[in-house]
Amino acid sequence: MKVCVIGTGYVGLVAGVCFAEGGNDVICVDIDENKINMLKEAKSPIYEPGLEELLRRNLDEGRLTFSTDVKSAVEASLFNFIAVGTPQGDDGAADLQYVYAVAETIGKHMNGYKIIIDKSTVPVGTADKVRDIISKQTEHEFDVVSNPEFMKEGAAIDDFMKPDRVVIGTESERAAEAMTELYSPFVRTGKPILTMGVRDAELTKYASNSILALRISFVNEIANLCEEVGANIKNVRKGMGTDSRIGTSFLFPGVGYGGSCFPKDVQAIIKTAKDHGYEFETLKAAEAVNVRQKKILAKKILKHFNNNIQGLKIAVWGLAFKPRTDDMRCAPSIEIINMLVANGAIVSAFDPEAVENAREIIGSDNVIYEKNSYDCLKDADALAVVTEWNEFRRPDFERIKSLMKQPIVFDGRNVFNPKTLIDLGFTYYGMGRGI
Repeated sequence: MKVCVIGTGYVGLVAGVCFAEGGNDVICVDIDENKINMLKEAKSPIYEPGLEELLRRNLDEGRLTFSTDVKSAVEASLFNFIAVGTPQGDDGAADLQYVYAVAETIGKHMNGYKIIIDKSTVPVGTADKVRDIISKQTEHEFDVVSNPEFMKEGAAIDDFMKPDRVVIGTESERAAEAMTELYSPFVRTGKPILTMGVRDAELTKYASNSILALRISFVNEIANLCEEVGANIKNVRKGMGTDSRIGTSFLFPGVGYGGSCFPKDVQAIIKTAKDHGYEFETLKAAEAVNVRQKKILAKKILKHFNNNIQGLKIAVWGLAFKPRTDDMRCAPSIEIINMLVANGAIVSAFDPEAVENAREIIGSDNVIYEKNSYDCLKDADALAVVTEWNEFRRPDFERIKSLMKQPIVFDGRNVFNPKTLIDLGFTYYGMGRGI
């Protein structure tokens, strides 16, 4: 099948590569010529496990091409995916100018029936506006479909190739049948393709991310309460999660959620509700909790040192908002490091993938970026674990202790066994462990 994906950011690139891997002829389009040239050489501009391998294979086998020529791509394709950015505005609403610009461009270059798919995360009602924009540019038949993505950074390939479900929002039987055929290779194990109204699909994406954000904020509050009452969140979480109505997913305490989806989508749905005269109180609370949670590890450090960390060296393990990605968008590490630096600390940081992105966002004033996890521990007064990369889970604790000036660990993701560290002479602080 002939597929055009406009936008080679995270969503567009993963979708384009995976559609090609599914046997389709895919053209990925972007206005960034440097990025397109990079992709033509099978070099991915983002870090995502397994992506470059699929990128290279599908380029070599001729199913995947990259271009800046949107006209030719639209003319050659039945399916035209809009996968451009929807950055958050000052009021929390999604900025749809790029989506609308692409819609207008598609309309101008249509040469027959087309299916235009909103793959970007967009508010309820966007498909209607996209339809209006295109209809002003063409007399050809077309359908607009909402097809939200549900990919987790760090596991995006598996999420696309083996989805829990595929959501197709359309009122057109013709478009629904075509979209079902396009996605059929990815649901052979019986996972459902859910066809629903366009607005249903648009809201499904926001609702899905928002309830996960709610779970994270809730368990973080329970963990904070555990510390106040002397309980252990590990046991409380187990007691909750074994209830089949609750489950264990997204109930790990930590330093708050970040990334490109949860913060933006929670604020967008709050704004949508407000625009319709409704105050979404649970999500407003979840957002407020998350803002507060991002500061909690730095506050623990300050409290331990009696609010005086001037000149102290704090080692930070993990910068990306989650493991297996280099994404720094809304990462808790930003807030933590900024607080430490603002209070006079010198920060020595390491992340397996996100150092360069962190350097651009956080800067280098009083922050030293090291090449490995042990280098940043030399003469450190404390270690703060911010991102739970697997390589941090089984370190050489004796080596850590020998490198540090003071063996103090602030475990923001509960990756270590407290008893092990305490027995080795460390001072240990976890999240909700009553220690």
